[in-house]
Amino acid sequence: MTAPAASEAMPAAFLGHGSPMNAIEANRYTAAWRAFGRAVPRPRAILVVSAHWFVNATAVTVMPRPRTIHDFYGFPQELFDVRYPAPGLPELVEEVSEAVEPTWVGADADSWGLDHGTWSVLVHAFPHADIPVVQLSIDAGKPLAYHFELGAKLAALRETGVLILGSGNVVHNLGGLDWDRPDSGFSWAERFDDSAQQVMRDDPADCLRLQSHQDFTLAVPTPDHFIPLLYLSGLAAASGQGTDVLIDGYTYGAISMTAYTLGVKCPDVAGGAGAAAELPDGVPADATNT
Repeated sequence: MTAPAASEAMPAAFLGHGSPMNAIEANRYTAAWRAFGRAVPRPRAILVVSAHWFVNATAVTVMPRPRTIHDFYGFPQELFDVRYPAPGLPELVEEVSEAVEPTWVGADADSWGLDHGTWSVLVHAFPHADIPVVQLSIDAGKPLAYHFELGAKLAALRETGVLILGSGNVVHNLGGLDWDRPDSGFSWAERFDDSAQQVMRDDPADCLRLQSHQDFTLAVPTPDHFIPLLYLSGLAAASGQGTDVLIDGYTYGAISMTAYTLGVKCPDVAGGAGAAAELPDGVPADATNT
């Protein structure tokens, strides 16, 4: 990490997290996440919008020591043994509440913690686990526009040293996976991901129009993994800036691993081919909670 600069807004990002196995493997995606962590100033706190905290409320974790949640099935014991012992920051809920007024924000003291959408990327980006981490839930009952607008309101936190991170996958169709495509995408996945890249680069404020894309229903059969991207697009729209692609690629045909950054360049990220971590054998993909 670089030294903090008080006069600059903290960067933000969306990371395509893919299989939880990325937490314990090394590949070009995990290398990109590490490069991102090295490039940003040291945050005061990290606020994560993870696809895997998808509930009927907007809430923030407020426990001083959030637990590591292993919210998946069928993976090796080595993955269940991973702990990410970052502290929390209970007082951040007040700052989030103030930033997004009049939206109500709940305080979760004991039901959640850090799910794998959070810790599987943070173990690479911030491996020392010494920066406070707070999760913001995704309200499953709200339309996509709600999340975009909430992301834009959170922009004020960037001015106070909070790194806002979305973790999901732009294309995420577990029912459409092809085990013979470990590092390539179907044509519909590539079309949708390419369109998302153009919007995020040129006009993030227009991200909601992706709902009308011809491949939206295939790429986004459920909204949980797509919504974290809307938080970054809202932040980018609020700043008047486009985002940069940190890395892109596909796994099993129907998952996009594309990641975006806002307000930081990561020039040492390697491009090219290379597979992300695998899913477990013998377990239906849609039963893994990946």
